Amino acid sequence: MSSRDLLDLFGQLDAARQQTLLAFARFLLTEGGGRPPAASAAPLVIPEPEHIERPAQESIVAGLKRLAKTYPMLDKSEMLGATSDLVATSLLQGAEPAAVIDRLEEIFAQHYQRFRDMRQGG
Repeated sequence: MSSRDLLDLFGQLDAARQQTLLAFARFLLTEGGGRPPAASAAPLVIPEPEHIERPAQESIVAGLKRLAKTYPMLDKSEMLGATSDLVATSLLQGAEPAAVIDRLEEIFAQHYQRFRDMRQGG
């Protein structure tokens, strides 16, 4: 694989995944006893959530889709247990969709805060 191939692949990634790839490359470099290049001192850009207005009437599934678009930088598989348990329980108990979506928004916001904290080294 040439450096051009790597650049082409890099260009196809979203900003969050580009940052992840750069962090991994720096990790590999330092694990091998090398030093990261001087450019690695550049400040880490942490993507902000995209604000998508919540409709007055929204289904739980539509809420999940909206939140996934709001937080594209998050690994949804890390939230799968909490979100799927909440959705399943709410469907079985007949919970009000707005209350379930409120809780889903809290889960996504908490995961985003952890994402920010990890990226900032805290």
